[in-house]
This record gives sequence, C-alpha cells and structure tokens, in this order.
Amino acid sequence: MNNRRKLVIALGASAIASPYGSFAQQSAKVWRIGYLTLRSRIEFREETLIQGLRELGYVERKNLIIEWRFADGKSERLSEMAAELIRLNPDLIVTVATSATRAAQKLTATIPIVMVGVGDPVGTGLVSNLARPGGNTTGLSNASGDLGPKHLEMLLSMVPKLTRVAVLVDPNNLQHTAVLTKIQSAALRIGVNIVPAQARYAHDIESAFSVMIRQNARAAIILGALFNSNL
Repeated sequence: MNNRRKLVIALGASAIASPYGSFAQQSAKVWRIGYLTLRSRIEFREETLIQGLRELGYVERKNLIIEWRFADGKSERLSEMAAELIRLNPDLIVTVATSATRAAQKLTATIPIVMVGVGDPVGTGLVSNLARPGGNTTGLSNASGDLGPKHLEMLLSMVPKLTRVAVLVDPNNLQHTAVLTKIQSAALRIGVNIVPAQARYAHDIESAFSVMIRQNARAAIILGALFNSNL
C-alpha cells in the first residue's frame, strides 16, 4: 500500500490508529491536502479536522499543509477553486457535500477525493456503488436520500386528506433534486400532487412561499441544508 493511499484511508474512514500515527511521524514527506467547501470560513470549525489529523500524526507546518478554499455560498466559484487546488497537485482533496465533490470530480480523475456530508452519492452520480465506489472518490455519506418519501408519509399520517404538498428546494443543490424526484415518485403512487418551490438564496424564500400559496399547497416539506453546503 503506497503512502498516499494510507492517508486517503485515514481520512476517509476517520480512523484513529497508532500505525497511521507512527507512519506519519516517521515520514519526512510534507503532505498537502486541498479542502473545498461551499461554506464560508466563519461557518467552519476546522479545529476538529486539524485535531483528528494531529492524532494521526499529521501536524500543520510540520509534515502537513492544508489548502483551504471557501466559496462563501457562491456555487459558481467552486469550479475555479477546484482548479486552483488541482494546480497545486495535492496528495488528496477533501470536499464537503455534493456540489464541491462534483466540481473536483469534473477536473481530476487521478487525485484522490475524500467526500464528506454527501446525502446520496449514488443517486447524484458521484459514485456508482456505496460498497465499491470505484474511480478516485471515497468518503462518508449522510445517506438521507430515502428520507424524502418518509417525510411525505409522516405528513400524510398527520393530515390524511392532503392532496397538494409543496417541497422547498435549493435548485443548486444536487441532493435536493434527487430527493425531490423520489418524493414525486412516491406521491404519484398515492395520488398526491407535489408543488416544487425554489429558493437559491435566503431572499428567495418569500417568493417561494408565494408560489406555494398560488398553487394551493396545503402543507410543505422543507429540505435541509438550504443555501449552505449543498448536501
């Protein structure tokens, strides 16, 4: 197993094991990690990541360099930031959520990508299989894609006569698109009409609820992570 693969496994599995720590301490190599997220710097608490790496023997300014890239909620910046990281030729890139992972995947098929906070990596096409993701991408999934139909089921258990239900989504969020499709499929089977309402940014919420009212929706499902990390 080569050295870079050890680092990928350490990050992807979030393992804390002495063999990795001793390996890092013995290696004279300075590892470079790219970090790409849609969030802003003030939203992020990097101490957890830094502490976890330190426990594995990777210490910033000693044997580790982390290249941070924060898109400040502007998804259009992700491709440019991913390109910046790739030009630095890091040993791996950590991507937070679907949009950042997709941006990195489009630009490299060789640099390992460790994704975190991704809701449905198979449904959004990031990997072909959870057990054997293949390619250069691995990591952790929230596995929340199947909860959309369950939310609809719970809503109908409370209000059985509902016929029109709104779903508030961020159209920039690939996971939202996948979950909305699953909700629509489940609703079609039971005769419920789904009213999609879009909000890319916080100031769009008012108009989204106006759409719900005009479409006579009697209840709403609000998907998580609006305007945040595009999970």
